Amino acid sequence: DGDPEKLTWEVFRDTLIEQAEQGVDYFTIHAGVRLAYVPLTARRVTGIVSRGGSIMARWCLAHHQESFLFERFDEICDIMRRYDVSFSLGDGLRPGSIADANDEAQFAELETLGELTKIAWA
Repeated sequence: DGDPEKLTWEVFRDTLIEQAEQGVDYFTIHAGVRLAYVPLTARRVTGIVSRGGSIMARWCLAHHQESFLFERFDEICDIMRRYDVSFSLGDGLRPGSIADANDEAQFAELETLGELTKIAWA
């Protein structure tokens, strides 16, 4: 019903597979938005401006759990390989203004995205 808090890994995975089978050949995955990074955005002037980033941040806070996109990243990579799908790692905690640029949240996520890139290339 569009409520991010009701999203589950199973629904996400099944939708990813269904869309790949339908011919979608590119996805953006916001696996760098982690539970520990969400509080780092609290003092931002513009908050979390990425739609995917805000959905995953809301999910993490509602469930008090690590993001299933991060936790299941290996499985996501396997699905992408199986269906020959390209994907980008979305920067869900990118700053929305100069006032928020180069903050701890942005750099924490960028470090994670670098680690995930190495996993995806393996």
